[in-house]
Amino acid sequence: MYDLLLSPMKIGSMTVKNRTVMTAAEFSLGQTNGKPTERLMDYYEERAKGGVGMIIPGICRVNDMGGASTFTQLAMSHDYHIAPMHEFAERLHRHGAKLCIQLHHPGRQGMASAINSLPLVIPVADRFPGVMDQVFKCTPLLLGLEAKGVCFSVQAPSKVELAKHGATRMHAMSKREIRGLIRDFIEAAVRCQKAGVDCVELHAGHGYIIQQFLSPHTNRRTDEYGGSFENRLRFLREIIEGIRERCGRDYPLTVRLTADEMYERVGRPGVGYDLETGKRIAKRLEELGVDAINVTSACYDAYNYWLEPTSFEPGWRKYLAHEIKSAVSIPVIAANVIRTPEQAERQLEEGDQDFVASARAFICDPHWVAKAAAGHPEEIRRCIGCLNCIRSFMTNAGVGKPGECALNMSVAHEKAYFSMPRDGGGRKILVIGAGPAGLTAAQTLAMRGFDVSVYEKGEKPGGQVLTAAACHLKDKLAWCIEDLMTAARGAGAQIHLGTELSARQIADMDPWGVVVATGGEPLRPRSIEGLEGENVFTAPQIIHREKILRNARVVVAGSGMTGLETAEILCQTDNAVTVIEMAGEIAPGTWFQLVDDEMERLSKTATKFETGTKLLGVDGEGVLVEDVRSGERRRIPADALVLALGVRPVCELARQLDKLSVRRIWRVGDAVQSGTIADACHSAYDTVMAIR
Repeated sequence: MYDLLLSPMKIGSMTVKNRTVMTAAEFSLGQTNGKPTERLMDYYEERAKGGVGMIIPGICRVNDMGGASTFTQLAMSHDYHIAPMHEFAERLHRHGAKLCIQLHHPGRQGMASAINSLPLVIPVADRFPGVMDQVFKCTPLLLGLEAKGVCFSVQAPSKVELAKHGATRMHAMSKREIRGLIRDFIEAAVRCQKAGVDCVELHAGHGYIIQQFLSPHTNRRTDEYGGSFENRLRFLREIIEGIRERCGRDYPLTVRLTADEMYERVGRPGVGYDLETGKRIAKRLEELGVDAINVTSACYDAYNYWLEPTSFEPGWRKYLAHEIKSAVSIPVIAANVIRTPEQAERQLEEGDQDFVASARAFICDPHWVAKAAAGHPEEIRRCIGCLNCIRSFMTNAGVGKPGECALNMSVAHEKAYFSMPRDGGGRKILVIGAGPAGLTAAQTLAMRGFDVSVYEKGEKPGGQVLTAAACHLKDKLAWCIEDLMTAARGAGAQIHLGTELSARQIADMDPWGVVVATGGEPLRPRSIEGLEGENVFTAPQIIHREKILRNARVVVAGSGMTGLETAEILCQTDNAVTVIEMAGEIAPGTWFQLVDDEMERLSKTATKFETGTKLLGVDGEGVLVEDVRSGERRRIPADALVLALGVRPVCELARQLDKLSVRRIWRVGDAVQSGTIADACHSAYDTVMAIR
C-alpha cells in the first residue's frame, strides 16, 4: 500500500528499515547530568515499537559550560554518558529502529542562567536529587534577571541583535572558544560511536550556533571564521573533518540544515541567506563527506516557518527539499508538515525527498508507521498543529516537567498508559457531550473496561472545536474530533449523535456514573449594558456565517484567538473592524506563535486595535468604552458589536442530576472551565483516570 514509505534505504553505511525519521523535538525528559531517564527511554522506545525507522531524540548538548538549552536534555559531553547511551540505543535496536543523536549548541539562543552553572549543579543534583526542585523554584527569578541582562553572556559568532526568543546577553567568541567548541562536537561524536549510536547529526538549523556561523546576518566576523562563504562554513567544516578523522569515513553523519532562513517571509528581505545559498551549502557538505542532509528552514526570528501552526498546509515547504535534492546525490530527509501516509508516499513518489520526517506526527501517534503498515491509516491520530507541544515544553522545562501533546495522553507516561489497568468491570458510564473532553473521557473509560455510551445532542460531534475549525485556515483542527471518534469507538464506546437526554432520562437509565462534557456557551456579561440589542452578536454567529455583516463599522470585544479570527472573517466582507481589549496587550496569555500567525494576516487589513480599553455598553450609536489607565470614557461609532469574551461552562445538567441524586457525576472540559483543546482532553483524562 505504501511501497516506498515502507521500503529500506541506506544513509551511508547504515540501512534504515523504512523511509520514516522522527526528528528531534526536545521534551525535557533527561536527567540534569545529561543521562537518559527511564521515562525518556520509554518514550522513544514506544516510537520504535510503533515502526519508526530512525529516531533522533531531542537536542543533545556537547558542552556543559555554555551549551545547555534546558536543565534536563541529553548530553554526550563526558565519558560517563557512554554507558547509559548504549543502553538507550539497545532498547531501540530491539525493535529494528536506528538511533541518531543530534549534537547541538544553542549559541545566541542559549539559556543564560545555565552558563558556567551547570557543571556546579550536576554533581550536587546527582547526590541530592531534591536540589533541582529548589532550582526550578528559582526559575521566575532567574528569568527576571536574564530579562534585565543580569546574567552571563552566551556564546555567538558575533555580537549582533538579540534573537527573538533567546538570551539577553551575548559575546563574540574568541578563536580559543571556537576551537574548544569544535573539539567538543568531535569528542561528543566519538562518544556516540563508542556507545553504539547508529548515526550522528549536526544541528545547523533553527538559528543555533552552526547556522549562526553559516549566516551573514549572525556571522559578522572579519577573521577566518567569517566574511566569505567558505569562511562562514569553516566552523562546520572543521567539525565534520574532525569527526571523519576520529570516527572514520564509514560512521554515518548527517546535517540538519536550514535551507532558507526565511527572513523575507517575516518582512526582512535581504537578511540572512536564501535557498540558493542553502543549496550551495548542501553541495559543500556532500563534498565534505556528509551522508545525508536533513532539510529544515528558518530560525527563531522566523519561528512559524520551521514550527508551523495549523494554518500551514501539509507539505507547504516540500519545494525546499526538492531543490536540495536537485543539488546533491546523497539522501535528503525532510519534515514538510507530514501528517498522513498518503502524503508521505506521494512526496516520495514525486521525488521531493528520500526520507519523510516529522517530530509532531510521531509525538501525536507513536504507532503512526505500524498503523500505515497494517493498512489502517484511518486509525492514525493526526497532529493538528495546535502547538501545545512546544508551548508546554517551553512552560514546563523551567519547572522540571516534560512537554505534552494535546491529543496523546501517553506522552512521557508510556509505560503506565499502555499497561492501563482494565478495572472498569463493565460498570455503565454515560458521557454527555462529544467534544474533545467527552470523547477523550469515553476512550479512556472504555480502555479501562467500563461500559461507555456517549450522547451528543448535535448531529455532529465536536463542541467548541466546530467553531474553531470554521475559522479561516483552521479546518484541520476538526481532525482531532474525527480521530477521537475513531479511537473511542475502537476502544469499545458506543456513540449516539443527535440524541439529547434530559436529567430524568439519564437517571432512569441508572448508570453507575455520568461524565458531563456539555461544554460552554459564549459569555454575555450582565454588567454590560445593551447586549440584548439587535446589533450585538457573538463570535460563533459570525464564524459560522449565521450572521454576515457587510460594509459595516464593527467593534469586536476581546482579542483572544477567537476575537482575532472573527476580525479576519469580518474583514473578508469589507467591514471596518476595531478590536478592543481590556488588557494591555493583544491576546494576553496566548502562545505567541498563534498570535503572530493571525496578526500576520490581519496586518494586511485595515483592522484597528485598541488595548487597555474596557467595554461598558452598546446602543444604536456605537460602543461605549473606558480607558483603563485614565478612566476616560468615549464612544466608538459602530453599527455592530461582536462579543468574543470567552465562554462560560454549561453545567445545568450536572446540577439537575445532582438534585435527582445521581450518585457519581464528573464534569470535564469547558463544562468546568473554558480552555484549549489540550485543556479539555487533559482535564477529561485526568478526571476519569482518578475514577475508582
